[in-house]
Amino acid sequence: MNLEQKYRALLTEAARRELPNIASIQLCFQTLSLANAIDKDCAALLAPHGLSEGRFVLLFLLDAAPAGLAPNVLAAQAGVTRATVTGLLDGLEREALIKRHADSQDRRALRVVLTPKGKQTAQNVFEQHSRWIAGLFGNLTATEHEQLALLLRKVAGNLETSTQESSS
Repeated sequence: MNLEQKYRALLTEAARRELPNIASIQLCFQTLSLANAIDKDCAALLAPHGLSEGRFVLLFLLDAAPAGLAPNVLAAQAGVTRATVTGLLDGLEREALIKRHADSQDRRALRVVLTPKGKQTAQNVFEQHSRWIAGLFGNLTATEHEQLALLLRKVAGNLETSTQESSS
């Protein structure tokens, strides 16, 4: 696997300094390089549809809620701020993928729903995106899937432990 240039430089410097656990440092940099490559591919796949990852997430959430959702609910479910959701919704509305309207129960509140164009875009992109994600891990056996998931959980547990220790 190709490491990004910045990680190659850091790895070379770590080796020069004879830091312990060079193999662990390399694994970390491989993981970061892979995550960045996945992000870049994801962005490239979404761009022809006029979508960013944030817009894609909102379409996904709205597609699952035919009655629509309030912007604050979208923000909470997407894990972003209300201000971020407002910007994302503005873009989706300019592209005629969503519509905002007054909530029938509380006219002071807004409800966001997909337009027919938004629903069609969502279905097309979800299908393409699902195939792409499945393809990333498609050559792993079921056992390898389980092993990778276990290893990722172990590393995540180490991260949680180190974060707790550094904040103590």
